[in-house]
Amino acid sequence: MRKVRITKEFTFETGHALYGYDGKCRNVHGHSYKLAVTVIGTPINELGHVKHGMVIDFGDLKKIIKEEIVDPFDHATVFNKNTPHVELAKELSDRGHDVILVDYQPTSEMMIIDFADKIKGRLPSNITLHTLRLRETETSYAEWHAADQV
Repeated sequence: MRKVRITKEFTFETGHALYGYDGKCRNVHGHSYKLAVTVIGTPINELGHVKHGMVIDFGDLKKIIKEEIVDPFDHATVFNKNTPHVELAKELSDRGHDVILVDYQPTSEMMIIDFADKIKGRLPSNITLHTLRLRETETSYAEWHAADQV
């Protein structure tokens, strides 16, 4: 049977600040992110199987992405924990805000690498992460392709 790619899209609101950056994004600000997740696999070809004809149930893919990315990142603020922003993160967290501390500069490029690692670790063995597209604004996005990771 032939391989098929399927894509599910997600939206979430996340704040961040880029420590040491020379533009406006050094300030705390937010984006309405749009994440498109494309996986590839062979549709299940077992007549009695409840997922017959599916590569993966869209609901199962949604559960993985919501648990790993959407739920933690939605309405949270992301800071690089290896910068002085860690002090601001502590202050916000102490005031009840959702804060995520990461080991990288929270750019779209670095976030998408993090997301790929999180998603790959949760996919069934017969499904491969093919592509991620993280849209930060209407005209700007980062892409991750499995083929580029060699």
